[in-house]
Amino acid sequence: MIQVAVCGPAECSAAEAVAAREVGALLACSGAVVLCGGYGGVMAAAAQGAAGAGGLVIGILSGADRSGASPHLTAAIATGMGQARNSVLVGSADAVIAVGGSWGTLAEVAMAVRQGVEPVVGLGSWQIADARGGAVPGLVVADSPAAAVALALEGRG
Repeated sequence: MIQVAVCGPAECSAAEAVAAREVGALLACSGAVVLCGGYGGVMAAAAQGAAGAGGLVIGILSGADRSGASPHLTAAIATGMGQARNSVLVGSADAVIAVGGSWGTLAEVAMAVRQGVEPVVGLGSWQIADARGGAVPGLVVADSPAAAVALALEGRG
């Protein structure tokens, strides 16, 4: 099965939550396993969307136990690794979709690109430029949840 990580801020806007729910639902309807950080905000919204569509949702938790995890997860992996769990999350994914942006989201995007995950898709997320203002390869931008999912699943199964 294709595994897609959905990353984003734990405290998100209403629009980001709507987009993340739709991303989760679309991924589930496409047969993809949804991976996320397992807590609130974008993570919870993606989990809710995927679970509502009958999908498999795995949370890779930063804590040493499952307390505070989204109730919409199919399974939760308590790593006890703090933010280092971000590397496990993106390293377990065939593709990454970042919805919205926070420092943690930026770290996940950077880790995914550095680990060679392709594609890494941004939806209302970070747009990264080099020191001269040029686009940095590795992050593709989508303008809708459907476009983000299409880019993430392009050429896969």
